[in-house]
Amino acid sequence: MVRVNPIPRALVPVDSTAAQRLCSPNYDEFQSDLEIFELLQRQPDSVLRITMPHACADSPEAMLREGSAQALQAASSRMAELRASPLAREVRDALFLYEISDPSRPATRQIGLGGLAPTGDILTEATPHGTIVRNEGVRPKKARGRADLIEATRSIIGGVNNTVEDTDGRLSKLLAAAADSRAADYEALAEDGCTHRIWILAAGRQRTGLLEALAAEPFAYVADGNHRSAAAAMLGLDEFLAVVFPASSMGLAPYNRLVKTGQRSTASWQQALARHFEVGQSSATSDYQPTEPHSVGLYTGQEWLRLAPRSGAYDADNAAESIDAAIVQKRVFDEICGISDPRDERLTFVGGNRDATYLRQRVDSGEYTFAVTLPPVTMGQFVDVCRQRRMMPPKSTWFSPKIRSGLVMALLD
Repeated sequence: MVRVNPIPRALVPVDSTAAQRLCSPNYDEFQSDLEIFELLQRQPDSVLRITMPHACADSPEAMLREGSAQALQAASSRMAELRASPLAREVRDALFLYEISDPSRPATRQIGLGGLAPTGDILTEATPHGTIVRNEGVRPKKARGRADLIEATRSIIGGVNNTVEDTDGRLSKLLAAAADSRAADYEALAEDGCTHRIWILAAGRQRTGLLEALAAEPFAYVADGNHRSAAAAMLGLDEFLAVVFPASSMGLAPYNRLVKTGQRSTASWQQALARHFEVGQSSATSDYQPTEPHSVGLYTGQEWLRLAPRSGAYDADNAAESIDAAIVQKRVFDEICGISDPRDERLTFVGGNRDATYLRQRVDSGEYTFAVTLPPVTMGQFVDVCRQRRMMPPKSTWFSPKIRSGLVMALLD
């Protein structure tokens, strides 16, 4: 049974104008603190001033150390300002609908049910009957940083994106019917052109029906926000902020890599890769971003190579090892480059909000030695890994579009 509970006290924008000013991408969607600083120059009311307080400064040189006591105090003060601001209002007993309209997927309606998910429902060794399944390892330091922010602000600002299989489509139909019953309470337009809409659901038959349909699902899989859920658990909180979407409505984008290591010629790359990959040179005039599983791009600094893993390069019965990110980590980074740990500082992970041209330019500038482009993980692959109770390869799923911070926030005091 999958559950979300009403938020006893939620802080929400007063209208769409306020939502546009307040909401932002999540903290982990940026490549650098400088990017966060630059967004805050354009959107000074963004909740990033609270979720990434160290980057809210008069200049890049004046930025604070992330996680420092000074930064956390700034976050606390700014949260108090937001609670008193005319941009936000408090709502009691809040469940909400969250719809993302993506112009690149006009035929898909992505609507989820949001509220507080029980931390005790997370599947762990201590809770073997849990129904919220994680599929990515959690780094304690990163979770601690989010936990410190929750403590400092007495609020949960960033939500966790969960998905359920909804094989009979019942939940999707009820979500669409609820959204179509009236206009959204507020909405905001994101930088990628997606529109994010929120409906605050009043208690009643409609809300009860949605909760019953969700409860009929046996499991929810964490799609994005493992560390945000871990931070709540680390603090001993009973619940964490979450939105649950049917799997059929969700999209995934590529999650690529930039690498710093020794230089190789194209011929040397072809020879080294031939054991585990069919290797071809890209005939395309544009930068190569694969779209289908088991197709990989590698930019050598001179040209793009197209790689297709050979059948013996991975265990096809192991859903996690069959993900292209795992194959590349083992057969390219480990065996060829000597980078055995995916957390190695020589690897930089580049999410789906950057394209292959961006990667090539970073290599051509001399900052990196080579780049790897990977196809987006499919929802089928993602669900198979969850069903086998395995962990996804690190930094392999970039769900797109992502839910935004600041559209619904949970107050803890």
